[in-house]
Amino acid sequence: MTAAAVVPIVAAADAREENPWARAWRRLKRRKGAMFGLVVVVLFVLVAILAPLISPYDPIATSFTQVRKPPSWAHWLGTDEVGRDVLARIIWGARASLSAGLVSVGIALGIGVPLGLLAGYAGGWIDAVLSRIVDAMLAIPFLILAIALAAFLGPSLSNAMIAIGVTATPVFIRLTRGQTIAAKVEDYVEAARAVGNPHWRIALRHVLPNIVPPLLVQASLAIAGAIIAEAALSFLGLGQQPPSPSWGSMLNSAQRFIAQAPWMAFWPGFAIFFAVLSFNLLGDGLRDALDPRHK
Repeated sequence: MTAAAVVPIVAAADAREENPWARAWRRLKRRKGAMFGLVVVVLFVLVAILAPLISPYDPIATSFTQVRKPPSWAHWLGTDEVGRDVLARIIWGARASLSAGLVSVGIALGIGVPLGLLAGYAGGWIDAVLSRIVDAMLAIPFLILAIALAAFLGPSLSNAMIAIGVTATPVFIRLTRGQTIAAKVEDYVEAARAVGNPHWRIALRHVLPNIVPPLLVQASLAIAGAIIAEAALSFLGLGQQPPSPSWGSMLNSAQRFIAQAPWMAFWPGFAIFFAVLSFNLLGDGLRDALDPRHK
């Protein structure tokens, strides 16, 4: 075969080279557990967004003639201790729980990634100071620190989000730092440094884009943890405040009537279980799909 004939073949092969994100999506679609998690996550998000349209009742409207009624055609999931529809509160509670997960992880990413990138790329005393602070925060159990911060800030959903986000930040600092230390000695970074790129440009344009996949995986898993933390804070009265619905506050109300009205505890617990399971399944699938060593 002549050189002239080889060139079009090589060009065609390069044209057919698959985009890394398209390849990751193709790998993700092969994992039934991850796709199940993705479908359930999308379903929960749609329920939260469309809550005003699909909710059968006002979630805070009381009816003392419908107190603790079991599931029926009028109230598919029953009613609570003051006659509020459980299904409506589950639907509206999805907003609080998913918002807490997404906003908290957004706060953790917004603080943790820049600090981890700075510590890993700069090294020296900056890395030493940040690492010791992270070690001190990680020495305290996650939920205990979140409860302490939420109690200090005051009981509200926004303060609970801040507390969970700050508590989750050390994990992202440590992950970003480790990935940055591994990436900054790669050949493409050395080449960028050799042609005279400033350090900030190397860190933002060459290092950061190549450490995004593990951050995405950790973020999806952290959302599941944030949902549980929000439910725990609401259960303790430090999150979403009554009468606004939240899965955790619904469990708090249901604990007094677990024998007489078990449906009050079952459905919000079921929603928390499925939301957390789905995010964990999705995170596991993303980890495999985005791993460059995977075949």
